[in-house]
Amino acid sequence: MVKIRLQRTGAKNNPHYRVVAADSRSPRDGKFIDILGHYHPAEVKSQTVLDKDKILGWLNKGAQPTGTVLNLIKHEGIWAEYKQSLKK
Repeated sequence: MVKIRLQRTGAKNNPHYRVVAADSRSPRDGKFIDILGHYHPAEVKSQTVLDKDKILGWLNKGAQPTGTVLNLIKHEGIWAEYKQSLKK
């Protein structure tokens, strides 16, 4: 199963995350299929950059977002767009 999840990068006490599509059996910082964006929670205004087209493509293929990634894509409005496309 493909999961859309966070992959940790950055230094100790300064986390940066990539949003990636990865096999659910691979380790957190291991092999991934595609980079979908990045998330920097330690910034004063937490910076999130997501590729909407790639995320929608993976969701339509059946990829499952983790809880944290689901919150991020809901905040960016991508989840509502995905749900709207399912109703059509």
